[in-house]
Amino acid sequence: HGAPSSPGPALTSLVLKFCSWASEQSLELECEEEVFDPGNTGYISTGKFRSLLESHSSKLDPHKREVLLALADSHADGQIGYQDFVSLMSNKRSNSFRQAILQGNRRLSSKALLEEKGLSLSQRLIRHVAYETLPREIDRKWYYDSYTCCPPPWFMITVTLLEVAFFLYNGVSLGQFVLQVTHPRYLKNSLVYHPQLRAQVWRYLTYIFMHAGIEHLGLNVVLQLLVGVPLEMVHGATRIGLVYVAGVVAGSLAVSVADMTAPVVGSSGGVYALVSAHLANIVMNWSGMKCQFKLLRMAVALICMSMEFGRAVWLRFHPSAYPPCPHPSFVAHLGGVAVGITLGVVVLRNYEQRLQDQSLWWIFVAMYTVFVLFAVFWNIFAYTLLDLKLPPPP
Repeated sequence: HGAPSSPGPALTSLVLKFCSWASEQSLELECEEEVFDPGNTGYISTGKFRSLLESHSSKLDPHKREVLLALADSHADGQIGYQDFVSLMSNKRSNSFRQAILQGNRRLSSKALLEEKGLSLSQRLIRHVAYETLPREIDRKWYYDSYTCCPPPWFMITVTLLEVAFFLYNGVSLGQFVLQVTHPRYLKNSLVYHPQLRAQVWRYLTYIFMHAGIEHLGLNVVLQLLVGVPLEMVHGATRIGLVYVAGVVAGSLAVSVADMTAPVVGSSGGVYALVSAHLANIVMNWSGMKCQFKLLRMAVALICMSMEFGRAVWLRFHPSAYPPCPHPSFVAHLGGVAVGITLGVVVLRNYEQRLQDQSLWWIFVAMYTVFVLFAVFWNIFAYTLLDLKLPPPP
């Protein structure tokens, strides 16, 4: 180790936080400064840290104890520095902290989470979600111990309920639930993205609440609940919501660039972003992913996505119910996939790590920003320069 990254008092403050956490676990610890850092150097002895954990092992959660012992074992020089403690106490683990945990974990022998017996229904559900989404056993244990269902996966559930509510409202209003998009009054809804109304910027996002029919809504809802909810339980509403919304916006912007005369409806941009990211993460971590029947389930997911994409392509070129405006575009699906295999994969591969520490994250954010800026300028200037004949507003 070099010089301490912060003075000893800062380390002492973090140690006191650790003691506060330990007290919540019903541990009685001596947290005086001289016990942990008598020389006020900014370091603490791994021996003292390990002894502290082992002396109270019966009162600590076994998985958390395993992770903390792995951290101590990874420091061969016998000292844990200030930054290590910052990583320990923070919600997001740094790359170096994860590496230390993984190195320490190789020296630890404990049964896998999957082998544990006597779990309650909720514990089995959390374990199932961990094995569905995380490729590393140490991450699965960390998630299993940390998950509190507070807050619940509110983002995907809220979006899904809103989509169903808007669909039912439109179905009653139009008197049509199957292939609603073929109704002559379908495009009059102010949520639909329409090329003539592209200046109304909310339409680039709100189009997700309009679906072509119950066949379109059904698959999107199923994928959002089966894939989106577990991902949100693990990675949180902020990260999964970011990927979802980025896919939605990329979908409508992609249509405005590549299929300029077509409207857009449906949440496929966001759904395909999440599903593509999840499938890509499984492929990239194939040996580590322990979900059952993963090859069969990947095949089923790809077949369902292909069928939905095929339906969208067929509908786009089917004779329109409101000529000269064509039926909604399928390009939003491709925009969602592009977001999923870039931004989405980085999010899913970095569980509980700071995204700002990942160089790939900034590369893909820059690419996404360039695309958005290009699409904005395209929408402002290209339609006029190309003298494109757009369908009249609905």
